[in-house]
Amino acid sequence: MSEARHVLVLPDRDAAEAVVEALGERFGVGEEPLLVRDALAGEDDAEDAQWLVVLWDEDERLDPVALDEFVAEWEGWREEP
Repeated sequence: MSEARHVLVLPDRDAAEAVVEALGERFGVGEEPLLVRDALAGEDDAEDAQWLVVLWDEDERLDPVALDEFVAEWEGWREEP
């Protein structure tokens, strides 16, 4: 079993929460993804934070290209491993 994971980077919390909700509907993701605030280096203002959605894909069934297109709908992107 692989420990594959995908990290989706979103511009704000609202977008990240919307992505978490939509992942289940669009991709059938059963396990709750991890939602993490990622403050930019040297920034204390919450407005300057990106949000990460981390999801595990142990069976490697999620298509990275489809995830790229999906997260782009919220002006986000998928980090390459």
